[in-house]
Amino acid sequence: MLNIPTELLRTLVTVVDQRSFTKTAQSLGVTQPAVSAQIKRLQFLLGYEVLDKSAPGVSLTQRGEMVVVHARRMLSINDQIVQLDGNQPKSQTIRVAIQGDFAGVRVPATLAQFRRRWPEIRFKASATNFENMMRGLRQGDLDLCLAMANAKPTIEAHHLWVDQAVWVRSDATHVDPTGAVPLVSFGEECSCRYAAVNALHRIGRECDFVFTSRSIASLEAAVLAGLGVMVLPRSRVPHTALSVWEDAPLPELPQLYCGIYLREGGENRAALEDLADEIAKVMRPQLQVKEGGASLDVMAAKAS
Repeated sequence: MLNIPTELLRTLVTVVDQRSFTKTAQSLGVTQPAVSAQIKRLQFLLGYEVLDKSAPGVSLTQRGEMVVVHARRMLSINDQIVQLDGNQPKSQTIRVAIQGDFAGVRVPATLAQFRRRWPEIRFKASATNFENMMRGLRQGDLDLCLAMANAKPTIEAHHLWVDQAVWVRSDATHVDPTGAVPLVSFGEECSCRYAAVNALHRIGRECDFVFTSRSIASLEAAVLAGLGVMVLPRSRVPHTALSVWEDAPLPELPQLYCGIYLREGGENRAALEDLADEIAKVMRPQLQVKEGGASLDVMAAKAS
């Protein structure tokens, strides 16, 4: 019988989720060569390739996709066995994903307050794009997601509200009326960046990605220094030293659909809904929280 070490499967799943060997090494606390060696060993044991070398970035072969699906199930069972302890209260973990657009918000403080009411709950937080979040919810890899989309999602949200994307600037901002627009953003997985690029391309304007960071403090400093402009949800601007560029010589931006999404079924449902309600209160104080279903921000809906 062939036994596949779970650490090899965990490395493969992490590579797929992180879409990077370097980020996987950092996440697992090993070196990048060690990650490559574990993938090679896994493929040797299986007798076939799981990663498609002919495709750019991290891409799975057809067999590799099947391996990852089964690997997630095996790792879930493995982790449940490890956590078994008949003498201690069972510690429950909520897997939370927060999109980069929400960097710097008060979610960590909300999690800390939540822990005081639910001391047996632990959190495992990550950051990724909207598509990966929805896939993680469907596959049972995530429990709660705070996400932003450029179009109204087809998946039902526990809380859903609308915010307006706006151009923000500082007193040092200068944009060439005919040249490429210097853009400060969270990165490629950012819905605000996507909205900015699409709006500019719609009128035939190019953009120059002059500064990218996952830190809202760094992005704010870049805009204050006059490096470029940035797109933010209107509700976020008052929490920065930046100002909305109301009369910007730039294209109109779309509305953003912000939502809190929960995994269907499973354990911790009461805790998940309680946490979702607390995050909603912090993110949109005017949100009318409703029990047992999705709620829409009334003020934002009127603005639309």
